[in-house]
Amino acid sequence: MGLRHLNILMRRSSFTWVLLLILAELATTGCLFRTRPVEDQYSKAPLKQASQQQLIDIVNQQAEAVQSLKATVDIDTSAGGVKKGQVTDYKEIRGYVLAQKPAWLHMQGLMPIVRTVAFDMVSDGQDFKLSIPPQNRFVEGRNKTPAFNSQRPMENIRPQNIYDALLIPAINPDSNLEIAVVENGYETLHDAKGHRILQEDYELIVVRKYDNGWRLSRKIVFGRTDLKPHRQYIYNEEAKMNTDTRYAEYKDVNGVSYPSRIEIAWPQEEYDITLNMTKVEINTPLTDEQFTLEQPPGAEVVHLDQPQSSSIAPLSENRPR
Repeated sequence: MGLRHLNILMRRSSFTWVLLLILAELATTGCLFRTRPVEDQYSKAPLKQASQQQLIDIVNQQAEAVQSLKATVDIDTSAGGVKKGQVTDYKEIRGYVLAQKPAWLHMQGLMPIVRTVAFDMVSDGQDFKLSIPPQNRFVEGRNKTPAFNSQRPMENIRPQNIYDALLIPAINPDSNLEIAVVENGYETLHDAKGHRILQEDYELIVVRKYDNGWRLSRKIVFGRTDLKPHRQYIYNEEAKMNTDTRYAEYKDVNGVSYPSRIEIAWPQEEYDITLNMTKVEINTPLTDEQFTLEQPPGAEVVHLDQPQSSSIAPLSENRPR
């Protein structure tokens, strides 16, 4: 890979911490990436039946069962997608993820080989902080703050998207805010030889009431071979897709079925991260201190809400219990 390609990637965003740091560290190895087609694998297992209420119950039972998550992960990053016809996969790094309801997240990645901190990020569901020690950079802001920066498109990504991918939110169709309906759909899969095959699925569509009216909020796709969520689309208040998350290789963790591979994609940026779970703990007690992050001395501060200010506002005091 040439220096020109590296420079293009580096101009994209400070939030491409994983990709940028790995490329800078491993630029001379000659084995930074490989390419693969965009596809899902077909299963010959018999299809199962479920009603709309049963699908809602599956989501809600899972949401109730998982109150916290502690995981050791291998993080893969990818650039490209359907627009380019292929995906370029970048070398993985080791990471650690903590998530706890109502909306707390702490995610850290380590540089390969040397195992120093590549990035460190915390969020309470409202505000977030991101430290990038190799760049001496500290970014903070609110999860709902728009950041339409043509030079840094990845700064549109928010930790809340990652949290909602890890812990799929419950559905409350009995409230005045949400409506859920099921659609019998089809997904295009590929067999071992790359042939396209249509397979039936269930698509649970969640519509939410906002101040400006009812809008598409989420769509959860269930595989018909196991009746587990295989995909979740999350939309913003303008019904534009924020994230596209895929779930695979479910395993039993203390009586809870949880995916061991989660791919979170930002379609507009054609960028995604894949979390390969090497160790998962569910409902392990977590402390407030595990969701704190201090500004490193001398770091360049970027406040997305107040770009001209370098002051550090604390995260909200609504800590998880």
